[in-house]
Amino acid sequence: MRVAVLGAGAIGAYVGAALCRAGVDVHLIARGAHLAALQRNGVRILSPRGDFSAHPHATDDPAAVGPVDYVFLGLKAHSYASAGPLLTPLLGPHTALIAAQNGIPWWYFHKLSGPYENQRIEAVDPDGQTSSVMEPERAIGCVVYPATVIESPGVIRHLEGTRFSIGEPDGTISRRCTEFSAAMIAGGLKCPVEPQLRDDIWIKLMGNVSLNPISALTRATMIEICEHPGTRQVVAQMMEETLDIASRVGSHPEISIDKRIDGAQRVGHHKTSMLQDLEAGKELELDAIIAAVVEMADITSAPAPTLRTVYAATDLLARSAARRTVTPTLTAA
Repeated sequence: MRVAVLGAGAIGAYVGAALCRAGVDVHLIARGAHLAALQRNGVRILSPRGDFSAHPHATDDPAAVGPVDYVFLGLKAHSYASAGPLLTPLLGPHTALIAAQNGIPWWYFHKLSGPYENQRIEAVDPDGQTSSVMEPERAIGCVVYPATVIESPGVIRHLEGTRFSIGEPDGTISRRCTEFSAAMIAGGLKCPVEPQLRDDIWIKLMGNVSLNPISALTRATMIEICEHPGTRQVVAQMMEETLDIASRVGSHPEISIDKRIDGAQRVGHHKTSMLQDLEAGKELELDAIIAAVVEMADITSAPAPTLRTVYAATDLLARSAARRTVTPTLTAA
């Protein structure tokens, strides 16, 4: 099995190191000081589950890798549409894309039986640009639960979680999913193949769609948002509206709003990825996390007043920040 990790940041390098430990032929695609460290010393994983090192091939030139069986996408979702020059050299006739992104994926309505089948979501597939680069037929969905950070170039600190749920858009248990799952498990990770992966997407999205934008607007940590009565209520309203939209497109995740908020509160004084990006002057990951959800509210005629209000405020924040900041085209997750 040959696997390329496109965007070998904190999550991508963690997955690549685990797969390498399982004996998979892994190729990390990175850049800058991080790439130099990967080429010099390999990947060093610092984890409460035990530290380890791996030495996969690392490069900034996908053409030096060539076609692979799987591409693990470690890029932020807003980089997908412009990733063609990096992705194309990695694609063979049967290459699968493991889309490890936050929020609503561009393939969401692909092979989803019902009135919205093959509906395009403009926020994550503008003018079909993402689909033209990443054909939905190649996509394997992936919901990422672990938390990792780049402690220093080439060094990844694993904070918690080992689960990467994957699944086919049509809900089948395919050979390509079971093979990738087996490799991930052999590398020490959890990788269940879920027939109803969209339910997992909504469960994670309940937190991302509410906590991420509110943290960017308030500069507060997760526990601060959850403990403050006012913002806790806003989070609950956003989650309720999100579940309403999910049900309108056929998903019924089985989790209570209170349980979801309590789980976020237990994370403690953690800054969400959106707040970290804001403080680092990076582009905010709004399109997949909240803009796509608001667009789905439009598609399904869902009211979603709180989601719409918070999105408007966060979009203005992002536009104001962008006028003051120059950001790279491709951003690893």
